[in-house]
Amino acid sequence: MRLRDLHWLKVPKRVAYKVAVTVYRCLHGMTPPYLCDGLQRVAELNRRRLRSSMSNALVVPATRLVTVGDRAFPVAGSRLWNSLPTDVTSATTLPVFCSRLKTYLFSVSFPA
Repeated sequence: MRLRDLHWLKVPKRVAYKVAVTVYRCLHGMTPPYLCDGLQRVAELNRRRLRSSMSNALVVPATRLVTVGDRAFPVAGSRLWNSLPTDVTSATTLPVFCSRLKTYLFSVSFPA
């Protein structure tokens, strides 16, 4: 049996799934506060007149060390979140988000 037949994600996409679910939980207050400290919505930057203030995007913190800093949860999580389609990030509940996210990641992993 192949991964596609079992409807399993490849390992890099599975890691992305776990990180994205953790970011969703942080943004909706379902995790301890220490995980959420590095995540900030673009809309919270006092940009009332910009189109980006209406989006669901997160601010990607700047890093000095490319290899280590980019792996930090606030950086990797924000980049991943910003790369997801709006219909996935705008889900109202966790089960809906998980379903849409897996469908999206599966379609990226195994194009038809």
